[in-house]
Amino acid sequence: MSTSDPNKLITKADKLTKLSFTRWTADWKSATVLYEQAANAFRLAKDYEKAKTAYEKASKGQEMLSSPWDAAKHMESAAALAKELSNWREVADFYRRASELYIECGRPQPASDALAKGARALEDTVPEEAIQLYTDACTVLEEDEREQMAFDLYRAATNVYIKLEK
Repeated sequence: MSTSDPNKLITKADKLTKLSFTRWTADWKSATVLYEQAANAFRLAKDYEKAKTAYEKASKGQEMLSSPWDAAKHMESAAALAKELSNWREVADFYRRASELYIECGRPQPASDALAKGARALEDTVPEEAIQLYTDACTVLEEDEREQMAFDLYRAATNVYIKLEK
């Protein structure tokens, strides 16, 4: 199946998630597997735009299957591809969503790490957004009473402030 055309995998997965007269419930389990296969195939083919979309859909599928950890992992993959495509708004949005999903499954450290990854990706191009992501990452750790783990994040945010001469 993995040697199939990834476009066909996406089409088949989309059909499994659409309701019709003959399908009264969406088959997210099968669709998510197809989205994941398509995302990997697109990534190998270096078609990053389609791979990013496939990872977004795989993330949605994992959410529908009540698996926020896997959904967050796919969202981080989509964010990495958005970075490759220099789509900075999506980079921030995807890493924020990944962080929310990690928090949903009770994992504040990976949530903070996801925000920090987004901030590092945006430091040179959108420094104001990077500072906000660093601040949010620190807040996540502080809310979990892990202030000592936020030291590097504070330093990174300060370095961005210094680069901006603020």
